[in-house]
This record gives sequence, structure tokens and C-alpha cells, in this order.
Amino acid sequence: MALVKPFRAIRYNPDRIPDLRAVVSQPYDRIDDDLQERYYQLSPYNIVRIIQGKSEAGDAPEGPNPYTRARDYLATWQRSGVLAREPGPAFYAYEQVFTVGESEYRRLGLIAAVQLAEFDEGIVLPHERTHSGPKEDRLRLLTALETHTEQIFMLYPDPENRVNALLRQAIDGQPPDIDVVEIFESGVRQRVWRIAQPDILSAIEREMEPKRNLIIADGHHRYETALTFRNQQRQTNPGAPPDAAFNFVAATLVSMDDPGLIVLPTHREIVHFDGVAPRELLGRAAEYFTVEPVAGLTGCLSAINSHPTGHAFGFYGGPQTGFHVLTLRDDDLPFRLIERDRSREWKALAVSILHDVLLYHVAGVPEHGIEDKSMIRYHRDPQAAVDNIDSGRGSYAFFVSPTLIEQIKAVAAHGEKMPQKSTDFYPKVISGLTLLPVGENERI
Repeated sequence: MALVKPFRAIRYNPDRIPDLRAVVSQPYDRIDDDLQERYYQLSPYNIVRIIQGKSEAGDAPEGPNPYTRARDYLATWQRSGVLAREPGPAFYAYEQVFTVGESEYRRLGLIAAVQLAEFDEGIVLPHERTHSGPKEDRLRLLTALETHTEQIFMLYPDPENRVNALLRQAIDGQPPDIDVVEIFESGVRQRVWRIAQPDILSAIEREMEPKRNLIIADGHHRYETALTFRNQQRQTNPGAPPDAAFNFVAATLVSMDDPGLIVLPTHREIVHFDGVAPRELLGRAAEYFTVEPVAGLTGCLSAINSHPTGHAFGFYGGPQTGFHVLTLRDDDLPFRLIERDRSREWKALAVSILHDVLLYHVAGVPEHGIEDKSMIRYHRDPQAAVDNIDSGRGSYAFFVSPTLIEQIKAVAAHGEKMPQKSTDFYPKVISGLTLLPVGENERI
């Protein structure tokens, strides 16, 4: 069962950092070189220097390198009072206020320490695949810091939103400890309240204890890294008690029934591949899909998002080919065409059909070109893909509808992992709110 505990966080000291906007960031895997530079310019204390620091001339495996500099920043900022340790354990209510389309949403999360569990225990489940490179990178950082500097984003079952009710009870009428807008997702208001009332802490623990099938929404690489670090620490410290902090990971937990839980689609742009021209691709696709031209991107997206099963896909092959909507002729086709040993729920996913039928079978894009990302770019903003193709930087693009929460639950329950970039949970859980120390002498 899930063990969710309050913890003594390390946080930015508001007396030293009155404007948190200068020091918070997107999670490490959202930070490209341009965004990294923007964060560096914001403040010498921006969390990016720890979670995704710059490489420098003269870096070496044993140091100096981004990992040793991150360790030094963390230690120096604590000594100087830029970062301060909380006096006692707490949960944190984390509310994000944002707009999608014309609607405003409020997503409420619980920041907590979650006891690590292997996936086969059925307590925590993944839903996407991971790769070795990011895990090696995160393990080097975690080993250097002995601190979780970001939160895993997890979903938990709570049809009645009872935990949310406890959080609302605790923060009702209270001003937030943090109220900030991060520069990249600038349309999102991020608010955090520290919760230390013993009765509320106990009530939240009791509500969370019987839960299973917590799903990792974002942070698969960091979670698997935390498991590896835990196992290493257990070997080094065989007499450590169960409440040793290295047995836990920092997480933001959100109810699967939270009304603010939004999943956006991730669109695909094919690059460095010209094995099949756009017109020929449409001809091949007609064997399995109805192919209809549409006037523009807006009409294309409207058509695929209104399809009841998500089995309609947008396509753009450049100004000469234009926009098209490809609708699966028979919803039973994926079960005949996709030969992988997967559940019907996995095969029915729009992203599974897109990859296994349209990209691999129809277009002939080699699977290794998708796996190593040499032939694909992923986009939240579909217009970015269109602009790339119009400027000659891409070959063509497919647009897809968002994955539903019910589909994520079903696939995770089978122990299966979706194709890369199947989900884009918006907004992201930002970095720099709370840090969880997990050295050998730390306890939860």
C-alpha cells in the first residue's frame, strides 16, 4: 500500500529570495539551451544551476563538471541562507491556476515524500518507456547531491476527491507561502501552502495508505533513478531503518478525478526521412483510412479532436500537399495490423496507431529513427511543426488527439508502457518549490 509522508523540506528563504520567479524553472527535461540561458540570466541562484547546469571547458568525469558544481551550489546556498531547512515535517498543497482554450482550471496537488516501490508490487505504475541516457544523468546528479531537487508527478485514485477536501480544509482562508508565475509557462499561477497541522497530516496519511495503482504522469526517469539510488544505499547501509529518507522520493500527487487534470496532445514532425513523398503517403494511407482534404490547421485539429474514438489523424505535407484528415476505416484494424504482444487497450491508443500503422507500416519510417529521435520532432504547438515544414526543416507532420485519463489507467493496469510522448500533462510541476534530502542519516 502507498506510504505517503510529510517531510522536512529545503526551500528558498523568502528573506533572501523575495521574488521566486527568478529562481524557479521547468523540470530538467523541458529545458533546452535557450531556456537554460534565460534561467541563468534571471538569478545566480536559479534552480537550473542544480538540476540542469551548463557544461564548461575543462570538465572531466571526476570533476569539475555540472554534477560537482550542482553539489557545490547546493551546499553554498544552504550555508549562506539562500536555501533553508524547514523546522519540522509538512505536507504542501500545490495549486496551479491556468487557462486552456476559454476555460480556467485549478489543479490541486499534494507535495509529499512517497515510499519507493518496485513496479511489480502494483503500488506505483509507469505508463511510458524510459531510456538509459537520462537515467545515467539523473543518477550522477542524485549521487552527487543526495537530494531530490524536483518532484515526480503522480496520479492517484480518489473518485470522491477526499484528499483534495482535506487540503482545501487546511488552506481555506490562508495566504499561500508561494505565489509565483514561472517564465516559460507564463500563463500558469503556481501557489503553495505549507501544511503542518498534526490532525490534517494524519488524516491525509490515512486516506493515502490503502491506495494502489498510483501512476507516474511525469518523471519516469527520475523515479527509476530513485529506485537505483535506494538499492545502492541499502547495500551500503544494510542496517538502515525503513524511515531512511533514501527509501522515499519527492512527489506531487494529483487525484485522477481532479477537475483540473488536463492532458494535451503531442504532435509528430518527421525529419531527415524522404523514403515516401507526402502525396504517395496519402495514397498508401487510403487503404486503411479515409483521406479528406481540409482548408487549414484549425479545421484539421477540430476534425481530429471531435472524433469519438480518437482514431482520426491530421496530416500536413507542405504547401503543395496541404492539410488532410485521415480517419480509420475500421476500428478493428489496429488489432489486425499491430503485431506487437500488447493489450487491446494499448493497440487502440491513437499514438499506437500513429506509430505502428501510419509511421512504420504506411510511411515506412524506420523504427530506430523514432527510438533515437533522429527522424522525429515532438511538438505541443502544432503550428511549430507547420512552420518547420514550410521552411524546409521538416518532411511532414501528423497531428493527434489527446490521450484520455481512462486510457492511461487501462494501459498502466496491464503493466504496459505507451509509446514515447503519449501524454503531455499541462501544466508541468515546476522545480525549485521543495527539495528532499536523502543522505544516509536523513529520516522521514
